Amino acid sequence: MADTSDLRNGLIIKFKNDLYSVIEFQHVKPGKGGAFVRTKLKNLKNGRVLDNTFRSGEGIEPVRVERRKYQYLYRDSDSFVLMDNETYEQINVQIELFGESAKFLKESEEVELLVDDTEQIISVDIPVFVNLKVISTEPGFRGDTATNVMKAATLETGCVVNVPLFVNEGELLKIDTRTGEYVERVKN
Repeated sequence: MADTSDLRNGLIIKFKNDLYSVIEFQHVKPGKGGAFVRTKLKNLKNGRVLDNTFRSGEGIEPVRVERRKYQYLYRDSDSFVLMDNETYEQINVQIELFGESAKFLKESEEVELLVDDTEQIISVDIPVFVNLKVISTEPGFRGDTATNVMKAATLETGCVVNVPLFVNEGELLKIDTRTGEYVERVKN
């Protein structure tokens, strides 16, 4: 079993019966009393960040995980079918693991799975930015670009995002999957 001297950024540990990633840590040696380690831990299931303090030398339980690249093929009722890029093996992954970012996923997009040593999928990461085509939106008018007024646009995956008035149907947009916001137009 490891202890607090083995903590490093990115390490995944089992804490309070959940898996957490160490975002940052700081070893503190006060003038009075024992040393301790102040940490920020991110829950891998729900994304919540919590601050925790460990006594110096306290035992921690690291978890061995592996990142694997998969390609999204298609949606199958309540799951997504993904293909391993190396072995071409196909697996079904529950949509809940993708969270809100699932609505930005289009076919043939590459995703990264975090898998523990028991081959259980811990989390799914899709690219931070995706390029999606505008399927429908109201037409923009000349001279409407001076203000920050936004309009709704439906993208090729079916999701609706707010875009500036100058965006038209058929254009390719760069979307931030973390926030679901328009970033910029993409030149073809």
